[in-house]
Amino acid sequence: MTDGDIEMDLVTAKSLQNLDPAYFAMVMATGIVSIHAHLLDIPLVCWPLLGIGSFAYLILAILLSVGMAKHLSGLIAEIACQCRDPKVFSLVAATCVLGIQGVQLANNRLLGLSLWLLGLLLWIALMGVFWLLAITNESKPPLREAVHGSWLIIVVATQSLAVLGSLLAPVFPSWEERLAFLSLMFYLFGGALYLMFIGLIVYRLIFVALMRAEFTPAYWINMGAAAITTLAGASLILHGAQWHCLREILPFMEGLTLLFWAVGTAWIPLLTLMEIWRYLYRRYPVAYEVEQWCMVFPLGMYGVCTWQLEKAMDLPFLASLSKIFLAVALIAWAVVFMGMIRRLGKTLSCRTVENG
Repeated sequence: MTDGDIEMDLVTAKSLQNLDPAYFAMVMATGIVSIHAHLLDIPLVCWPLLGIGSFAYLILAILLSVGMAKHLSGLIAEIACQCRDPKVFSLVAATCVLGIQGVQLANNRLLGLSLWLLGLLLWIALMGVFWLLAITNESKPPLREAVHGSWLIIVVATQSLAVLGSLLAPVFPSWEERLAFLSLMFYLFGGALYLMFIGLIVYRLIFVALMRAEFTPAYWINMGAAAITTLAGASLILHGAQWHCLREILPFMEGLTLLFWAVGTAWIPLLTLMEIWRYLYRRYPVAYEVEQWCMVFPLGMYGVCTWQLEKAMDLPFLASLSKIFLAVALIAWAVVFMGMIRRLGKTLSCRTVENG
């Protein structure tokens, strides 16, 4: 399927299967840049991005619902097809990122709790269906096709529940310890998933031939998943002294969180070199593709996690690095957003000509 086909499918919403779940990465990327701008007290950036991300989430949710309603007859087959793709977990992450914005920007704890519960239900359903289909599938794809950066969106979705849960716990005193414990469990489970998946991905990159078209922007989630794991850990550490489930393991949490930040940092120069290899050395055409949002999100997330790590572990020299990555993420967001608008405009023009 070409990029033009994907845009056409997004516009017409012919079926659930045609709505690429990677589009929810646009909500994730927009949301995290908005949160970063809020942390640095730049309202002229954070509020417009909140509006854009919320509108995009609403439109995508409507298209998803319309696709499901119009194709009930083939719904099970379509859901099965979608749930074999790890990118479907971007629904969970986008929901939780929007919830984080609701809590931090709008100070709306009920909205945040509602979106956390929705994200939790989606995560439970998708985890069950995804792993069942992956394990019982009789025709297993080869390693070259099966393993890629998109697998780590499962980690991102898991850790997004930990981050939002850690924000909600202090504002719901009667449920504080329960939410804190659940957030800790998501953090630890997400970290375990990262270690499991990243080993497979590194093995694929080193020992299986990599064509230029196979190095997609989704590989930036190698860094983004480590970054959101860092954010989840730092968010928990900030409240560690007041939560019983964390009090005794704070040194362990600090070491583990710092480890994930170091891993995420180490991925940045390598991924940058790989982009140079893909576009300059191997001459891959430069054009908009929906998975580029999977590159913007990690850049924004790295800046946010660095800012939170600085607060959690009292490392003031990291603040300037966080500010640099806000500028980098904003530039990346603007470039990809303009590419999406341009492609969407061309698609709509072609559609008009065909119908006209």
